[in-house]
Amino acid sequence: MIQTVSKTFFSTIAGSSGLKSLASRYGMRGPRSFARRFIAGETVEEAIAAARIIEASGLQQTLDLLGESVANMAEADAATRAYIEVIDKIVASGVGRNISLKLTQLGLTLDRATCVDNLRRILDVAQQHGFFVRIDMENSPFTQVTLDVFETMWEQGYRNVGVVLQSCLSRSVADAKRMNELGARVRIVKGAYKEPRAVAYQEKEQVDAAFLVITKLLLSGGNYPAIATHDPAMITAARAYAKEHGIAHDKFEFQMLFGIRRDLQAGLSSEGYNVRVYVPFGREWFPYFMRRLGERPANIGFVVRGILSER
Repeated sequence: MIQTVSKTFFSTIAGSSGLKSLASRYGMRGPRSFARRFIAGETVEEAIAAARIIEASGLQQTLDLLGESVANMAEADAATRAYIEVIDKIVASGVGRNISLKLTQLGLTLDRATCVDNLRRILDVAQQHGFFVRIDMENSPFTQVTLDVFETMWEQGYRNVGVVLQSCLSRSVADAKRMNELGARVRIVKGAYKEPRAVAYQEKEQVDAAFLVITKLLLSGGNYPAIATHDPAMITAARAYAKEHGIAHDKFEFQMLFGIRRDLQAGLSSEGYNVRVYVPFGREWFPYFMRRLGERPANIGFVVRGILSER
């Protein structure tokens, strides 16, 4: 119940155009702004600078140009061209070639065929330059269509693309099995969206249990899965399962968010695990930031503890 109230509250804030405008005006100002700890910046140059620091510490990264639910086809085309520009700048910079995106950025809510064409434009350029592209999962109304679009790309021979599953959704165990059958690369997350009881678990214990079931499925039968969590219990369980079943460290990776538990990221890396940091950037950072705070009631305290507990 508390988790549902928290997600409702922060989802409402995330959708407020007035608060978004105010936050955009002040939230990223200065190196010590409240958002800059968790958002790399508003430009790709700032994101690449953050990526350099991450890689210098022995970690990997994926860059995400924040944005979603464009209002018209012109905006969808602009987002597509912006991603292609991001790819070009990453190539020129020499940092790791890995990006994440959302389909509603590319026009999914307007016209599916156009969205697919925009995604193909990005994948073609990405494939040319050796990029891996992760399709982020959005809230449950988009789950099936996101997986359908992913499979369309897969059937057309694109192998430089992966997808995300959310353990909060009751369907995700079956989806993980399907992705394993395809040989697709999956990132497993708990899920940041407020979802209805009809399709999603409402209790943390249920979400955690599903996360572990899916993690084990992906570790045993998946293709280089990404285990995305800051939860020490989930990480410990994943490590124990991999060790018990002789799954080498280079067969999977942990993923964590930019600015959170950098000590945990470094610790895992020092033990030989692959760790990738999700680096969000762009002007549309406010909804992302609010959803992260609303993921669970303890998240604000978690963020504070994450900062204070770093060694």
